[in-house]
Amino acid sequence: MSSGIAGASLQDRKTDQRSSGTDGGAPTKRTPAGAGRRSRRFRREDLIKLGFVLPAALYIVLFFGYPVVKNVTMSFQEYTTKTFFTGEAPWVGFANYVTVFSSQLFTPALLNTALFTAGSIAGQFVIGLALAVFFKRRFPLSSFLRAMLLLPWLLPLIVSSATWRSILDQDSGVLNAALGSIGLSGVPWLTSPSVALFAVVLVNIWIGIPFNVTILYGGLQDIPDELYEAGALDGATGWKAFRHITWPNLRPVVSVVLVLGVVYTIKVLDIILGLTNGGPANATQTLAVRSYQESFVNFEFGVGAAFSNILIVISLLFAIVYLRVNRRAVDE
Repeated sequence: MSSGIAGASLQDRKTDQRSSGTDGGAPTKRTPAGAGRRSRRFRREDLIKLGFVLPAALYIVLFFGYPVVKNVTMSFQEYTTKTFFTGEAPWVGFANYVTVFSSQLFTPALLNTALFTAGSIAGQFVIGLALAVFFKRRFPLSSFLRAMLLLPWLLPLIVSSATWRSILDQDSGVLNAALGSIGLSGVPWLTSPSVALFAVVLVNIWIGIPFNVTILYGGLQDIPDELYEAGALDGATGWKAFRHITWPNLRPVVSVVLVLGVVYTIKVLDIILGLTNGGPANATQTLAVRSYQESFVNFEFGVGAAFSNILIVISLLFAIVYLRVNRRAVDE
């Protein structure tokens, strides 16, 4: 009788061990039934995400990556009109870069590029910021005037350059006529080597103001009004409010505006070609103009590619240095 009870209890313990996954030894690991389905679902979701990203990645590689790689390759080749017929572009190493750096126009073009970029960015940013702060205050027709400010940005650059060429004409231009009406003599805006670059910078400032106003105005809208109200209680109004509230909160937007502005301005070509074509006496020659003229006037595509690669390197260096300095200033 007792032995039967003991046997039954022993059998019950074995049954409990099997049901609990133990058999006197190490417990056996079992995969939940839903884990496999979840992993398959995750893989399927990853594939869907990849499907959405892949077209954009292919577009970037084909239309941005390939031209950059091709341009770098061309700068190390003797790539001329003959290449289009023979398909041969002999490898010349750094010969094209030697031609660029030894050119008599390289140093003036580099200096003009720096002056043109610095003057344009300074004018566009200062005027754009002033207008953005002005339009932050609501007044009648403010929305209409902001929309009208976009017109220079919407016009094709070749149209803008043609319009300004007629305005700045020394003999029949509207600007010189206005100066003559107040007793001032006309200025050879586009024909004097000492004035032409200044005139081109003024036109480019006019074109770039809408971009600066739009981006900076959007950044100002993100600054809470409560900060200005709290600052007013502490006496921070006017310039103090701008210095201690507006500017610190606007710095991330300023970084974007300046970096994009430099990258865009340093390669401006349409305006200069439409106004002066690099003249007079090479006074408005920039690296972008030299790249165009070497490629499509002299048909030295390798040398033109070398000029454009220098522009790319300068843009990248500026963006990296500025963003690092700005990030360090924000962290401090």
